[in-house]
Amino acid sequence: MRGFEKAKQYEHLTFELPKRSTKHSAGYDIALIEAVTIQPGEIALGVTGIKAYMQNDEVLKLYPRSSLPKRYHLTIPNNVGIIDKDYYSNSDNDGAIFVSLYNFGKDSVTVKKGERVAQGIFQKYLVSPEESDVITTRNGGFGSTGK
Repeated sequence: MRGFEKAKQYEHLTFELPKRSTKHSAGYDIALIEAVTIQPGEIALGVTGIKAYMQNDEVLKLYPRSSLPKRYHLTIPNNVGIIDKDYYSNSDNDGAIFVSLYNFGKDSVTVKKGERVAQGIFQKYLVSPEESDVITTRNGGFGSTGK
């Protein structure tokens, strides 16, 4: 149906897969498996070690956790990350999910290994029936469909 598993290049590491914190939580808490330092005004990729599988008419949306701006002066630069179904197990990077983090503060920030930085929400979506030029195969992640 839908869920998370370790991406191949991170299978040897020990870490928890995303989970919802409460029965009525919409989002799955997503943590980093490596520490990352982000300089003021810069963007860095946080390594999660996970990939997500879902149904054909679903997408995984990544949102910053509400504590991220106040605690670290960080946010997700485009406000939401979109993980498409066909990103799963793609030939370029096996569908490994990274969280893009922007430091809008005045000091460098180090986010520790195991820190929850995002929440992932699976959602259904609709498509237009006029799709004569849709690309059928994905190879890669950030900006890969525009190449």
